[in-house]
Amino acid sequence: MAQTESQLSVPVPWGELRGKVWGPDHGRPVLCLHGWADNCGSFNTLIPLLPKDCRYVAVDLAGHGLSSHRPPGVFYMFTAYVADVCHVIKGLQWTRFSIIGHSMGGNIAALFSALYPEMVDAVILLDSLGFLPTDLEKIPTLMREGMDEMCRYEGKTEKSERIYTYEKAVERLQTANPSLSERSVHVLLERGLVPVSGGFVFSRDFRLNFKNIARITLEQSLEMQSRIQASVLVVLAKTENNAGVVSSSQFSSELLDGYRKRNHTVVTVSGDHHVHLNDPGAVAPLLSGFLQTAAASQQHHKL
Repeated sequence: MAQTESQLSVPVPWGELRGKVWGPDHGRPVLCLHGWADNCGSFNTLIPLLPKDCRYVAVDLAGHGLSSHRPPGVFYMFTAYVADVCHVIKGLQWTRFSIIGHSMGGNIAALFSALYPEMVDAVILLDSLGFLPTDLEKIPTLMREGMDEMCRYEGKTEKSERIYTYEKAVERLQTANPSLSERSVHVLLERGLVPVSGGFVFSRDFRLNFKNIARITLEQSLEMQSRIQASVLVVLAKTENNAGVVSSSQFSSELLDGYRKRNHTVVTVSGDHHVHLNDPGAVAPLLSGFLQTAAASQQHHKL
């Protein structure tokens, strides 16, 4: 029996956060957060393979998919995304839930879980380490570059958007994201394009391309990591010829050691950065087992 699927809209001070919902009204709550420049369609192929007793809410993060863009002059930062999660769970009236986060969504999931540990019972990081540390000496330069990008953009009198045919939009997304299968490209474009006169424009906010100005060091990342009380499953993607963008990134060994030291689970699957969307069967059994174990553990603690 197919899961019921519906649309979600949560009002926020600057507009709305949109998303999709799967599963029974009173099912165990699971929040799903997509990666940078994607949208909640990132979970379309995965969620039907996960436990049917859960209530899955996948959100288009601000500036992505069908959600409102942030107001003029406002930066896109991980801390702001965490505040967005607060808006969503308040709207849903959730007090305790699990989180699945892919890539940037995993960073938001981990940061939220560190700041609000009492609200999260399980965290799944899909090709994400949960934190993105920066060398201390590089932070001032990167912050300045991000601010300069914003100032130049805000100073433009005209901000025209490029119009694409659907075929050219497909080509553009495939070129920018070689880890996406052709089917996955079409899935993401369902919420990633807006029809206009003469074709389509991408729905995401152009300002997402600017450098992140809110940076943290490895020391800060490890401190935040230590504040997470929920069980964590880290799923890394690796191909035969590629060690994986995340697992080979700077500071990955320190962060992975931090998870293992706290008895969290780190596994590697065969696939690329979007394996959860391209080949959901490769990760669904891992996620299902983890969610069911976490649920059983919560039930045991209540007894």
